[in-house]
Amino acid sequence: MRVLVIGSGGREHALCRSLSLDPQVSELHCAPGNPGIGKVATLHPVDAVDPVEVAGLAGRLGVDLVVVGPEAPLVAGVADAVREAGIACFGPSREAAMIEGSKAFAKEVMRAADVPTARARVCVTPEEAAAALDEFGTPYVVKDDGLAAGKGVVVTGDRAEALEHARACGRVVIEEFLDGPEVSLFALCDGSTAVPLQPAQDFKRAYDGDEGPNTGGMGAYTPLPWAPEGLTEQVMREVVHPTIGELGRRGLPFQGVLFVGLALTSKGPKVIEFNARFGDPETQVLLDRLETPLGGLLMACATGELGLDPVFRDGSAVTVVVAAENYPESPVKGDVIKGLEPTPGAYVIHAGTARGDDGEIVSAGGRVLSVVGTGPDQESARRNAYELVSRIELRGSHYRTDIAR
Repeated sequence: MRVLVIGSGGREHALCRSLSLDPQVSELHCAPGNPGIGKVATLHPVDAVDPVEVAGLAGRLGVDLVVVGPEAPLVAGVADAVREAGIACFGPSREAAMIEGSKAFAKEVMRAADVPTARARVCVTPEEAAAALDEFGTPYVVKDDGLAAGKGVVVTGDRAEALEHARACGRVVIEEFLDGPEVSLFALCDGSTAVPLQPAQDFKRAYDGDEGPNTGGMGAYTPLPWAPEGLTEQVMREVVHPTIGELGRRGLPFQGVLFVGLALTSKGPKVIEFNARFGDPETQVLLDRLETPLGGLLMACATGELGLDPVFRDGSAVTVVVAAENYPESPVKGDVIKGLEPTPGAYVIHAGTARGDDGEIVSAGGRVLSVVGTGPDQESARRNAYELVSRIELRGSHYRTDIAR
């Protein structure tokens, strides 16, 4: 099987790493990729949000499967163009990807499918936003209706800050705050069938103790020994299957991975958000623990032939994100990175990296690296991750010290 992965971040490096270990994958390409991905896949330049360019590259390479990693190409219609070219694609159509591309659309689908979620209002004027804030009260939850790379949500007790975010975004979804621990669940979907991966938990705030601004994610771990018994089955029954069914009824069969962000409230699990692709950094730990060969799973989703549930290895995985100076506001780029060699029980996933003029690895994004630690239990995996993190040299970088604590 010849596979082309679209994207250049940590999620795509984790996907390519897993695919490179699958004996069914005979040829692996990535576009545009990064230096870490370049160690396991052949890299190609591409404008990832140009459907015609991506489909053309896939055709020239003669691949059997295209895996679209990030959300922006999906919302741009890249998966549609690939399928129209006669190539199997893991990733939903442009219209189905609006489950992530528009918070308002996601709420509409959830209402129609009777999926448990927060009460919400779609607001386009400051007056509507003010009324919604008063209706739901504090903490205020204000979400940019469109794509915002995981940073379009403000949760605050400051009404002025909430209103300012609403004004800056234009069209927002304002909703009631859902109290309780958050969990991420991924479901692989082939258009009519869905099977779960195991739950994970990520850490959105920039600093220890869940302080600071929201980010794309500063770390994650799996499995969750504290998760309620039967959680996965309940979420599949009450959230995933009804959502996939509703999209199908609308003529929008979902082929790819549906990410469900959940709050475990006193009244049961409720949906915070959907993503139409693998979430980052949860992907790093989930794929590390996945025993079932990834290539076959993704191809089964793309061809409507999804069968058995994926199998996961025993043990635990913890990933810690090393972020650039000033992330998430205005990350500094171009600094040399050292200490990337793996250590016992830990390795590096590249996210925002590039090659410098002298061939060295340099920072090229906000979340620069993910360090994945593994072990027979959560504490040993966590210890292994932080041991490697302590060896990495990147001027001005920062990371949370409380991931999976």
